[in-house]
Amino acid sequence: MTMQLAALALALLASGGMVGFLAGVFGVGGGTVVVPVLYGVFLWLGVPEEVRMPLCAGTSLALIIPTSLASFTTHRKEASIDLVLLKRWVAPIVIGVVGGAIAARYAPASLFKIMFVSIALTTAARLLLGDRLPQLGREVPRRFIAPYGVIIGASASLIGIGGGLLSNIVMTVHGRPIHQAVATSSGVGVLVSLPGAIGYMAAGWDKSGLPPFSIGFVSIAAVLLLMPTSFFAAKIGASLAHTMSKHRLEFAFACYLILVSMQFCFSLASA
Repeated sequence: MTMQLAALALALLASGGMVGFLAGVFGVGGGTVVVPVLYGVFLWLGVPEEVRMPLCAGTSLALIIPTSLASFTTHRKEASIDLVLLKRWVAPIVIGVVGGAIAARYAPASLFKIMFVSIALTTAARLLLGDRLPQLGREVPRRFIAPYGVIIGASASLIGIGGGLLSNIVMTVHGRPIHQAVATSSGVGVLVSLPGAIGYMAAGWDKSGLPPFSIGFVSIAAVLLLMPTSFFAAKIGASLAHTMSKHRLEFAFACYLILVSMQFCFSLASA
């Protein structure tokens, strides 16, 4: 048992490094990495199915707080963040996040998996197709800013991601430069993770079957194990984002998302 716990701790620490690096490179909170990892961990610990996915989402959002702050701070030094758009997204995104947290208390486990697969495959398509995706203009229309924000906040909080993947897609299909989209998306992660983690704590406050050292749908033990390496790796990833070619990394990440989506699809089919 001691060896198993030690191996588990090492796996979480290593996963934290991957989560943080992706947060910096892609301007995302890393939830697409940490949620599948946590799902396997909580499955191994015997956490009931009905609380396993919201526990993964809530814990992921709590972990995203420091990685998003680190990524946002580094990107802001590069002066490439669209602060005007980010400020207009504050209220809609927070409204969406609160709605997602409320839904997490009552939604069936299958909804979390379906949402995760949908967003993961959309992201994989974005990474693999790149510039071949259709463009919707050279600016985000003002009448769409609020709806985009609500959708980003609600869907991101419901599956435990920082929202950077979605805002990145929105900005690039509207003709924004990729580095500006990445940098601005790091700020979206801050807007999603803080209220999202608090909302998940409240949503799961009186739920049974949660592992020890949990506050609602947030596992404090998992956060503490994942946080150290993710925090420092986020700064490294954000710095590299402005200097490196991401084509190979994007391809590898897209393949990872497809494999994880297949795993969740199999679990849905066997349920």
